[in-house]
Amino acid sequence: MTLFLLLIILAMVLGLIGAVVGGLGVLLVIGVVLFVADLAWGVWRLRRRRSRPVR
Repeated sequence: MTLFLLLIILAMVLGLIGAVVGGLGVLLVIGVVLFVADLAWGVWRLRRRRSRPVR
């Protein structure tokens, strides 16, 4: 869970820097891609966790 939150924060920081600083649009794209990948990874982990039977 800590890694998930760290990657979300990193994606937001990169996106913010890329949007504010002129000429760093690449950082904005990297931030968006990282954010989407992190959300997909989180959803995958959440679905995998629920599929296990309760003991």
